[in-house]
Amino acid sequence: MTDPTIAMMEELRKLDLGLDGEVLREIARIVSQMLMELEVEQQIGARRYERTAGRTDRRNGYREREWETRVGSIPLRIPKVRNGSYFPSLLEPRRRAERALLAVVQSAYVQGVSTRKVDKLLQALGLTGIDKSKVSRVCKELDEVVEGFRNRPLEGKYPYLWLDALYLKVRQDHRIVSMAVVIAIGVRETGERDVLDFEVGVSESEPFWIDFLRRLVRRGLNGVQLVTSDAHEGLKAAIAQVLAGTTWQRCRVHFMRNVLAHIPKESKSMVAAALRTIFTQPHRTAAGEQLEIVASGMQLHWPKAAEILSEAEDDILAFMAFPSEHWRRIYSTNPLERLNREIKRRTNVVGVFPDVPSVIRLVGTLLMEHNDEWQIARRYFSKQSMRKLTHPELIGSLEPVPMRLAPVH
Repeated sequence: MTDPTIAMMEELRKLDLGLDGEVLREIARIVSQMLMELEVEQQIGARRYERTAGRTDRRNGYREREWETRVGSIPLRIPKVRNGSYFPSLLEPRRRAERALLAVVQSAYVQGVSTRKVDKLLQALGLTGIDKSKVSRVCKELDEVVEGFRNRPLEGKYPYLWLDALYLKVRQDHRIVSMAVVIAIGVRETGERDVLDFEVGVSESEPFWIDFLRRLVRRGLNGVQLVTSDAHEGLKAAIAQVLAGTTWQRCRVHFMRNVLAHIPKESKSMVAAALRTIFTQPHRTAAGEQLEIVASGMQLHWPKAAEILSEAEDDILAFMAFPSEHWRRIYSTNPLERLNREIKRRTNVVGVFPDVPSVIRLVGTLLMEHNDEWQIARRYFSKQSMRKLTHPELIGSLEPVPMRLAPVH
């Protein structure tokens, strides 16, 4: 039998070109073919045309296959055997080279790169371009993983829950429509943060939110003490119906925008500064008193804004019933807003999604990526501070004298 190294060197001598892409592909083809021939010989117990007592099978021609590698597409002639089957070890399911190629395509898709750009990316890497249908097939392999993530059981309690939505453009029934992507994140009783679920819908209607929250409950969501969200009526009604007994915190950021919408431009910064003093108070009593002062100062010039502020007192100060170490992160949906901005940044490249499944595929993969990072990061809240949720006596009842500010004129 010819020594594989000698055979390879003889073939290389026939190539009088430099080691460019074509030569590298030819080298890979030669070596791969030699490996397959050796494996078949070992499997059937005889070399080509050899007669031996130990032969267990016979060759039966070849089948053609294109092998996508990091040096390009390589045509392989895979030996066939008459009885049984033979499959090359280098093509065993998800061998390293093929996994690397798959990762490139999937990563490009996850980064929001269009099909044409994926094709160009592969060519820039020295790989053969992949057509649109092949990209779609590769990317759909993500679907099973994403669905597994969305359907995983939620174990333990989640005292804190944030809910919010962002909007993406999707092609539907030959029209481009804006669809809501609602996301829920939570903090476990041990302090770690989790992406709990997401869903895509035509609007943030009450039935849509009810179905979304019920899905979370069916998967095991329990122990929720505080839900932070904006004041969308459909969402509020869904929270009251599905998560009865929980406290609702109106997002401070959204609330500030609502109030300042009724303030003239030249006075916005002054009023915003006055509103912020409400949230810097050391406890609920002081915050309520400060709110009355600010609302009273606004009444003369901006009565509508003052009315909104007074009516929202309980909703915007609900967070103060919880450990003070958590206040800065639970009085708004900022933890979720940052996640939404990252998703928007990476989906803006797509522009218009071809369908809803493509939205679920990409957004789901991005959320899984963030969730994985959260699992190895520091706890969002310390274990000691989370214990105060089950042991309220640890929160303390000391209420210092609040700082008073003059009314706003």
